Amino acid sequence: MTTSTETAPTRNRMNLPDRCCGVLLHVTSLPGAHGSGDFGPEAYRFVDWLAAAGQSLWQILPLNPIGPGNSPYQSVSALAGNPLLVALEPLVERGWLAPARLPAGGFDAQRVDFARVVPWRMARLREAGAGFFARAGAADRAAHAAWCEAQAGWLADDALFMALEAAHGGQPWWAWPVPLRDRHPEALHAARRAHADEIALWQFVQWCFDTQLAALRGHARARGVALMGDLPIFIAHHSADCWARPDLFALDAAGQPTVVAGCPPDGYTPEGQRWGNPLYRWERMAAEGYAWWTARLRRLLAQADLFRIDHFRGFAGYWEVPATCPTAREGRWVAGPGAALFEALQAELGTLPVVAEDLGHITPDVVALRERFGWPGMRIVYEGFIHGQAHPFLPHHHVRNCLAYSSTHDSDTVRGWWDGAPRAQREFATGYLGLASDADGATVAQAVVQATLDSPARLALVPMQDLLGLGSEHRMNRPGTLGGGNWGWRFAWDDVDARLAEGLGRMTAASARRPALPARTAA
Repeated sequence: MTTSTETAPTRNRMNLPDRCCGVLLHVTSLPGAHGSGDFGPEAYRFVDWLAAAGQSLWQILPLNPIGPGNSPYQSVSALAGNPLLVALEPLVERGWLAPARLPAGGFDAQRVDFARVVPWRMARLREAGAGFFARAGAADRAAHAAWCEAQAGWLADDALFMALEAAHGGQPWWAWPVPLRDRHPEALHAARRAHADEIALWQFVQWCFDTQLAALRGHARARGVALMGDLPIFIAHHSADCWARPDLFALDAAGQPTVVAGCPPDGYTPEGQRWGNPLYRWERMAAEGYAWWTARLRRLLAQADLFRIDHFRGFAGYWEVPATCPTAREGRWVAGPGAALFEALQAELGTLPVVAEDLGHITPDVVALRERFGWPGMRIVYEGFIHGQAHPFLPHHHVRNCLAYSSTHDSDTVRGWWDGAPRAQREFATGYLGLASDADGATVAQAVVQATLDSPARLALVPMQDLLGLGSEHRMNRPGTLGGGNWGWRFAWDDVDARLAEGLGRMTAASARRPALPARTAA
């Protein structure tokens, strides 16, 4: 039986067509000569490609600065933007930066080599900052000053945090001298004077990030493409957020976590997963009307048209692990803030355009919380073939109010799964998809993409890797691991068949996710 939340219209909530689809691709995965994708010309080209293919959504991963393991889910700031995403071309055009000279041999076009790319791009941003403060015109200076004033609520602490991190050789904030660690007013005042130039640089970088993202989002809207962002539930211990408001986190007097986030043992991870993020003191956040969360979501809503909430189940209940435990086995379930948080947020921000990532250990309270607000959950189509015909991820089980994925950034690609799938899974999948039993991986990937689009789900998303029929070596992330190429995948336009946009557009039209395309005429 379909509940009322499964039949409620979505256009009022997300301002999207009732059935639509798009592509999952992080910005760093875009092509470009500067070592990683950014908000430059290739992002505009990708938006145009999506529009030509009849797509209404571009899902990206978190836009915050990366943290340990180059993960955007372990950021040093919940509110700042990733400097890697600032395009250099506009800075050259404004006269603030000389045309960038690439290092010998250039950069890898297939992967982000973070060890080389980050210092090189930061050096270019420092040059651009110096150029701006030396040569910018009055209008640009006024725009920058107005932006800094408008964002001062988070920017002041964030820029000071980055300046202090640099001044202390990258040491975490709890290792700084006690007056700075504990934010003694006189120490902060002295630090702002001593590091004024570095603070100004970080303010400049964040201004560039915001202005470039706003321009790209405007272009996407003009082409009928909505940007879908991502909200990580937790933040990193070494972050401006923990340093600025340690009272909102489960930290001791020395700034060390007493408990950390994770997830319990299961059939895949017998020790569980110890993520290590500090946990929130929800009662203190509630006492402030969840102002910290309101500020966080207000900023996200200025960057994206809708967003996915990562680890949504943690708002109903989360796995609390004692900080002294090396694994997650000794953790326990603790009740989260539940509906009170989202009611407070919607009272301040209006109806939230949310997709809830409700994967993993999902209990009735998680379902009830999601359905209370009418938010779509997630279904990963290829994983249905792993678990059998009764599994809710198979398209014929999808409800209307959900988001169907062929695969996700945290899973294997469809072809990667197929290449290693046991015989029983292959037989089930080919029978379900109407394929020959000896179908190759590229054919299976295309069939799963089509099945995802054909799903009853209102929203459907396909990672770029699945559109290109790529295997496991091209997946974006392997959860619970560091290094190993995580977060580094990039595509090149040479990989994209000239007919892919047309083919995707026709699949999209056939699944009623865009108006029907006109029939091709004979040459």
